[in-house]
Amino acid sequence: MIPPGSTIGILGGGQLGRMLAVAAARLGYRSHVFAPEASGPATEVAAEWTQGRFEDGDAMKRFAARVDIATYEFENVDPHAVALLAGRVPVAPSALSLEVSRYRPNEKELVAELGGRTADWRPVDSLPALAAALGGIGAPAILKTTLFGYDGKGQARIDTAEEAEAAWDAIGRPHALRRGVPAIVEHRVSFAAEFSVILARAADGTVAVYDTPENVHRDGILATSTVPASPQVLEQAPEAIALARAVADRLGHVGVLTCEFFATANGPIFNEMAPRVHNSGHWTIEGAECSQFENHIRAICGLPLGATTRTGGRVTMENLLGADADRWPALLAEPGAHLHLYGKRDAQPGRKMGHVTRVER
Repeated sequence: MIPPGSTIGILGGGQLGRMLAVAAARLGYRSHVFAPEASGPATEVAAEWTQGRFEDGDAMKRFAARVDIATYEFENVDPHAVALLAGRVPVAPSALSLEVSRYRPNEKELVAELGGRTADWRPVDSLPALAAALGGIGAPAILKTTLFGYDGKGQARIDTAEEAEAAWDAIGRPHALRRGVPAIVEHRVSFAAEFSVILARAADGTVAVYDTPENVHRDGILATSTVPASPQVLEQAPEAIALARAVADRLGHVGVLTCEFFATANGPIFNEMAPRVHNSGHWTIEGAECSQFENHIRAICGLPLGATTRTGGRVTMENLLGADADRWPALLAEPGAHLHLYGKRDAQPGRKMGHVTRVER
């Protein structure tokens, strides 16, 4: 057990790191952020901040000497950096969870091995390979980078086979020199709804599962998450939860794990996973007895997991993107609304500036 009073190292200083640090402080822990940037949303709430590259072994060693355990807020971290840290200080989730979740072919192959369903997909490393893959899976499809994709980035829609070249020029070609397969193409799934499974797993295998949020995306970015979900999602949730638990067990995952799904006529289709706290779980701060952030801290530190019981009859989280954050005066005056602003200054279109959660009792 890592007792309160210890220092938790967090790789990444964005809004997820910010909310992790707030949850850690409530339990008596200090947070020390390591990030490439000089500052970020976690600046105001972390006790210490070290600027450095994840690939800088010497900087990581110095960081390891100043923390009692380390975790990460996103999966775009070099697994070698996590492995280096793990040789000096406990790290959770492990490098294995990171390695599987950050590389799309790995996560899809694991899910298939565990009996889950994914969209029909193919790895592609050239325009001819993309054309051949489309001949197999058919259009419409989506071309995705194998690494570093999030919030709709690193993706190109392909409505007809004739659009393959433009998609490859936009997505595949810029990443063709990357080690491994640069992209995958997957058949575009016809779905009724999108949802996610959010769970926290302790080192002893104990698992706490949150209510399944139904998610709405706009332009590839999460707009809202709502619990309880619609009847079709609720009907498919048990199968999805069982798969997410199997993934967590296979990885020996410690901390929060999020798996995203499509609700389809043929049951839940796995989309992607994140080995961390997730945007679709922000509603848990006010909408559950113990938030995803607190349960992540509890899990990695060896504390008992908290209850995931919903605190209201209906809970909705709305992301505030770009200029949406300018609505803060009205949101503060709205009964039942809980406003979170991340301290970002540049309100670019589509940038996550904060969120608001509405709890209906």
